[in-house]
Amino acid sequence: MNKGKLIVFSAPSGSGKTTIVKHLLGKEDLNLEFSISAASRDPRGEEVHGKDYYFISLEQFKKHIKAEEFLEWEEVYRDNFYGTLKSEIERIWALGKNVIFDIDVAGGLRIKHKFPEQTLAVFVKPPSVDELKRRLKQRSTESDDKINMRIAKASVELATAPQFDTIIKNYDLDTAKEEAYQLVKDFVNK
Repeated sequence: MNKGKLIVFSAPSGSGKTTIVKHLLGKEDLNLEFSISAASRDPRGEEVHGKDYYFISLEQFKKHIKAEEFLEWEEVYRDNFYGTLKSEIERIWALGKNVIFDIDVAGGLRIKHKFPEQTLAVFVKPPSVDELKRRLKQRSTESDDKINMRIAKASVELATAPQFDTIIKNYDLDTAKEEAYQLVKDFVNK
């Protein structure tokens, strides 16, 4: 496993990283393909298996862990696992493309540590924790308890920002998108 470039976008939920990643995927000159993560949870809202995530059972997820088939994985919440299958990266590199990740901070940092020269690790910073909470509530996809769990986790995640190669402050979405595009363009072309 040592072919293309890896572009990691990490942030607390509600920071705008998914919106930024989708924007970058629309830029053909970057030659990007989205890394679809595996998740041991059920789909939320309009999520689609094989597009947003590979939704697999908790039992299957644990079998993949035991067989060492993940590049990285984490139990984000109790019995709620997320991870990147090695086969997903191989699939994308076989297409001759660079891999872009929309991934939690722990997973993003693991990828950076495994492939330090090939990886651009970007942390998307929200304007504030209050703004995060507002955005998560606006989504209307999760209970108040889940939102409160995400907000509690956000403080820990925000503390990891300095470990990333760069931080994009998402105070204005259009500015953040343009900054992300320039960063990724420079990285894939070097």
